[in-house]
Amino acid sequence: MDQEKNVNQSDDVHDIENEGLLDGKEIERYRSEVSDKNLSNTKPLLVKRTNTTSQIAIVGANVCPIESLDYEIIENELFKQDWRSRKKIQIFQYVLLKWAFALLIGLGTGLVGFFNNIAVENIAGFKLLLTSNLMSEDKYFKAFAAYAGCNVGLAAAAAALCAFIAPAAAGSGIPEVKAYLNGVDAYSILAPSTLFVKIFGSVLGVSAGFVVGKEGPMVHTGACIANLLGQGGSRKYHLTWKWLRYFKNDRDRRDMITCGAAAGVAAAFRAPVGGVLFALEEAASWWRSALLWRTFFTTAVVAIVLRAFIQYCTTGKCGLFGEGGLIMYDVSSANAAYSAPDILAVIFLGIIGGILGSIYNYFVDKVLRTYSIINERGAVLKILLVITISLLTSCCSFGLPWIAKCIPCPTELSVSCPTVGKSGNYKSFQCPSGLFALLGAASFLGGTMRMTVSLCIILLELTNDLLLLPLVMLVLLISKTVADNFNKGVYDQILKIKGLPYLEAHAEPYMRHLVARDVVSGPLVTFSGVEQVGNILHALRTTGHNGFPVIDEPPFSEAPELCGVVLRSHLLVLLKGKNFSMDRVVTGDDILQRFAAFDFAKAGSGKGIKLEDLDIKVEEMEMYIDLHPIINASPYTVVETMSLAKAAILFRQLGLRHMCVVPKSQGRPPIVGILTRHDFMPEHILGLYPHINPDK
Repeated sequence: MDQEKNVNQSDDVHDIENEGLLDGKEIERYRSEVSDKNLSNTKPLLVKRTNTTSQIAIVGANVCPIESLDYEIIENELFKQDWRSRKKIQIFQYVLLKWAFALLIGLGTGLVGFFNNIAVENIAGFKLLLTSNLMSEDKYFKAFAAYAGCNVGLAAAAAALCAFIAPAAAGSGIPEVKAYLNGVDAYSILAPSTLFVKIFGSVLGVSAGFVVGKEGPMVHTGACIANLLGQGGSRKYHLTWKWLRYFKNDRDRRDMITCGAAAGVAAAFRAPVGGVLFALEEAASWWRSALLWRTFFTTAVVAIVLRAFIQYCTTGKCGLFGEGGLIMYDVSSANAAYSAPDILAVIFLGIIGGILGSIYNYFVDKVLRTYSIINERGAVLKILLVITISLLTSCCSFGLPWIAKCIPCPTELSVSCPTVGKSGNYKSFQCPSGLFALLGAASFLGGTMRMTVSLCIILLELTNDLLLLPLVMLVLLISKTVADNFNKGVYDQILKIKGLPYLEAHAEPYMRHLVARDVVSGPLVTFSGVEQVGNILHALRTTGHNGFPVIDEPPFSEAPELCGVVLRSHLLVLLKGKNFSMDRVVTGDDILQRFAAFDFAKAGSGKGIKLEDLDIKVEEMEMYIDLHPIINASPYTVVETMSLAKAAILFRQLGLRHMCVVPKSQGRPPIVGILTRHDFMPEHILGLYPHINPDK
């Protein structure tokens, strides 16, 4: 990911031994590494301790490098100067623009949701109309050929879009959105090409008759729309308005993408409250009250947009099948009654749903691992796989109805046949009254997705039946509790399969037996407050670190002290400006006058300055540059003896990219190392200490 792996300096081996964490052989290895400790107080101890966790992951069906996001506010001198210079009108514009973007996200997601629904209903409707017309003429083989041919054509088109244009658009996209909101970034997660393929690919895929829905992709679609609006303008298209600069940071983009994910659920299920709760319970890793209000406003806009277009479609201008209410499966008219004995049946249903949901997740894990082997063989094989599955699905959906016996439509005038007239979203097909059917669906979803509150509200908004609220709550709680004893939720499993380093809200039990210094890795690369240009370039070229500690030494300070952390992206901007000096002196005032905070703002996807863009001459390599104005002078630090479990929780709750580990005692270098996301991954920790029981 960031490869910001650093080494702790000169630890006391007796402290490690007293912790009881290492066996005799490991202690002897540590002793040999510190045998010459008295020769140099600054010599690194664990020069060979490196983090070998993967720096790439699968995004959709695309293997790409990943990075951490900078959710922390970088409080350097440039930031402080910019904040002090802001006027009240600018602060008002900033707040107003947040709500304006929430409005635009709701409008955009609502329009896309309406388009998806109308497109799927009409494409699938005309396909089924063609098939039923041929079957009514007893042309069954032609009907199957037309049905399967349409499905294969639609499926192949969707697969080609995904394989050749945006492989990152494969799948529902919910795990990728969860990873982004957790602090994991990849270029293609929320790219415009991903948005394009997500919209049209999901329309074609659902219309092709696959046993999938457009609901999951709508979450990814909403997030992509939010990211597109939150890019802060585009230099390529000369859309760099001054007021957009405030959104050129990962923190504001994260909030907008959270609104987009909630809007996607609201558009997919037509459940605005459920969308807010989905973002709170499942998608977002950080939450606050201000974000709650904007998310609620965004989903309300989605509901209004959908309601307006649904009213428009009642005039018959949306195609043969383009109708449907805001509540998709209204069963409130079915007066389902239940008594005390039914509670036992509901409990049993919850247990069964939890067991079946965990079994389903188990097979999803195996199937996805099999798919990954096939996907590695190229785009053509991916398309052939989709065509094969489409043919199998067509055979099942066309052939299975022949096994069951048809029930004739009622002849009473007061009862209409469900298949007569225009199609709607919900048909009872003469089934008795929506009690254990809804609860069974809720039970299985709870056992698969492991959501409770948001799923309960989504189901109630879908069905418009508040009478079943207590039973839905009960069955969801039971199914989730039962399923959690077997495996994780389906999205968490997919996150692990894809290799996305997701930080859980809780620390693993074995982390309580370790301290922060036990997992920092190296080598540690530090800079002086006024550093030589050649040293900075060498570090940037030879490491993949995205954060570097800066240490001031005499004559700039009385003793070595930690000034803060400087980011790679900020160093590149500073080097490109070439504000160098021949002598090793502080020139911060010149930098503050020459640069603005906007110059160091986060660029859009793939648009930042790269190392290859620098043109540093040979004579400039011996010159110096003052790093003080761009140093984050208040990084989050923990003492080296802090419990690793406590450090992991702190890291996630604050949304950090770098956590500095400082020594407990004086007379040592001012920093032990830097903890990053990968240092908290089980693969890294258990690789360092394989004797640790991961369950204790």
